[in-house]
Amino acid sequence: MRLIGTIEAKVDMKGRVFLPAVFRRLLGAGGDYHLILRKDVFEDCLVLYTEDEWYKRLDELHARLNRWNRKHQDIFRRFVADAEWITLDAGGRFLIPKRYLRMAAIEQEVVFVGMDDTIEIWAKGKLLSENSESIGNELEDIMSQSAGSDE
Repeated sequence: MRLIGTIEAKVDMKGRVFLPAVFRRLLGAGGDYHLILRKDVFEDCLVLYTEDEWYKRLDELHARLNRWNRKHQDIFRRFVADAEWITLDAGGRFLIPKRYLRMAAIEQEVVFVGMDDTIEIWAKGKLLSENSESIGNELEDIMSQSAGSDE
């Protein structure tokens, strides 16, 4: 599944927000969505995972950790403890728990960002807007290294 795009939305007084229709369509026409929400490990945003993607990430993490190593066990515990199942109501809304709203500094408006296999949820004011020249330069550096430099 390829989730792309940036969509703004409003959060109501109860902390509910509509999952954008374009993402709902990509996630499944049946409406039986199995989503997991957690705070991003690097950024001050939230991440929505499909059930399949979540288990894929857990399997990848598990494969790199030793269950008999206390530090590894603690890392895994903290990773999964910060996750929560999310259910969409009939209208396509879901509740962002208060602790997640605080973690991501979300108040009234959010920005959904399709990140290919996950969806990030940012507080509208926190999502930094990089200029395209800066992104172009960074992409050039990364892509030219991995494809063999044309210098």
